[in-house]
Amino acid sequence: MDDIVKQAMAKWPSVPACYGWLALSARGDWYLRDDGAQAAGPFQSAAFAAQAAGHTAADAPERRAAAKGSRLLHEKLVDFIQRNYESDAQGRWFFQNGPQRVYVELEATPWVWRVGSGPEFGVAAHTGAAAQPSACFLDDEGRLYLQTDIGFGLVHSLDMAHAADAIEQGLWVPDPVTVAELPQRFAYVVSPEFIQATTR
Repeated sequence: MDDIVKQAMAKWPSVPACYGWLALSARGDWYLRDDGAQAAGPFQSAAFAAQAAGHTAADAPERRAAAKGSRLLHEKLVDFIQRNYESDAQGRWFFQNGPQRVYVELEATPWVWRVGSGPEFGVAAHTGAAAQPSACFLDDEGRLYLQTDIGFGLVHSLDMAHAADAIEQGLWVPDPVTVAELPQRFAYVVSPEFIQATTR
């Protein structure tokens, strides 16, 4: 975390948290969700957000179809977000924006992995942080995940060929999982906004 952010947190310790305004896609892209995007619908589908929170889709019938918002392209802003991206004790991921905690809506997982070619098959997060895989998982929709020394995440769709090579060489052995079990099993919250709205 940036020193200037730590200083702001110490100076203004009671700034209310922000929900619904920032999201991370399954491809590791950041999305800003202004009032219009939020009014258009949630970042995730209603069924996925509810199921990931331990509810059924019927628990949130008012949630409309997913609405991503605007993809962030400003490199310095993206770098700032990524340097100050962390999780809390409840498994909610956030961007610490000065004194304000901005909770992140996740399309899939808190990390998105880029996988290099063999023979190394190096793994790096969407933030650029290097990661060392310790386990591999394949879900019921055919998506691949890695548990690493820095956390759990989805393999980027563009890097599935490299990941398949690593699997064929026996470096990674995928265990079967279901999409529904992932947030609880790996202790992350897909939609802090949904949790906030349903626990008021």
